Amino acid sequence: QVQLVESGGGSVQTGGSLRLSCTQSGTTNNYRMGWFRQRPGQEREGVALITPGGDGADYADSVKGRFTISRDNAKNMLYLQMNRLTPEDTAMYYCAAHCIFSLDSCLRTPSKFAYSGQGTQVTVSS
Repeated sequence: QVQLVESGGGSVQTGGSLRLSCTQSGTTNNYRMGWFRQRPGQEREGVALITPGGDGADYADSVKGRFTISRDNAKNMLYLQMNRLTPEDTAMYYCAAHCIFSLDSCLRTPSKFAYSGQGTQVTVSS
């Protein structure tokens, strides 16, 4: 059984940075993993995805150049470094694991991941 617990959310001003962490229990080192977010009143959307070995990643256009996804398989950790945050980044952020489809398909369809956490709130004020 895979359990995912997110941390690192909080409140920052526009232009600030946050680093989200996802603690994993269970066997996740062979899984693609990703971060998704859900803004108030909107559907969940893909933010970033990383391959099992960490050698490949994909990002939503809205975060490219600002966010970086990484993982440390030895520590069973997944990270999302978020820089140059804007109010449009305000959302609940979720960690997810295990998607067997293409990278693009996994990023565009969060429901294709088998596991996800409870989320951590990120609020960016102007």
